[in-house]
Amino acid sequence: MKREFASSNPAARNAVFTRVGAQAGEGVMTLGGTLGKTALLLLLTAGSAVYTWSQVATHAERIGFLTMTGALGGFALAMLTIFVPRLAPITAPFYAVLEGLALGGISAIYNARYAGLPVQAVGLTLAVALVMLALYRSGAVRATPRVRRVITVAGLGVLAAYLTSMVMRLFTGEGLAIISSASPLGIAFSVVVCAVAAFYLILDFDLIEEGIASGAPKRMEWYGGFMLLMTLVWLYLELLRLLSKLNRR
Repeated sequence: MKREFASSNPAARNAVFTRVGAQAGEGVMTLGGTLGKTALLLLLTAGSAVYTWSQVATHAERIGFLTMTGALGGFALAMLTIFVPRLAPITAPFYAVLEGLALGGISAIYNARYAGLPVQAVGLTLAVALVMLALYRSGAVRATPRVRRVITVAGLGVLAAYLTSMVMRLFTGEGLAIISSASPLGIAFSVVVCAVAAFYLILDFDLIEEGIASGAPKRMEWYGGFMLLMTLVWLYLELLRLLSKLNRR
């Protein structure tokens, strides 16, 4: 989840395309190209996730290794891509594959406890993404400076809560109860986090729109797809957590 906030500063996000110069004859970023790259990254993620899931029946002992490899490798590549955006055409596809390995393992674990839960989470993720896109395209929600600040502060608050829980678990063996608890307060926390993740899609849509408007290099289509994929992965994991809490009630 920490990856989602690594570039949460609105100014840093919106300046990313202007920091990457175009190469001779490269072409410029387009909406169609960005959507195509995003679709390819999603397919790579889904295919990798299915592979990990398929190992449950025949090689269950591999699940932990694949999940950890995907999570750690994906985090490293996400950081590299964020700090060196020009590498996105190379790093984004590898990130998608590694992230899929992690998601497949995590989803398989949740499915073993609550059959069908990952499918529900995938459906909700797609539905939320479409709703946020519709709101953005209609102008009902725009990434104004105030909206960016609110979303960023909310995201940093969520990050602080997760980091605090990690530190507590390291020293006491138990994290913040609100994160994993199925109590009304725990469910409310998950709802808020899901909402924050959903609104980060608005920042991603705005990021892509600005890149296209500014004539960013064509290779930055990969970066736009990469940012969308990161947010969708985060949203999916949070919805998975929320649904699991509701199932425990």
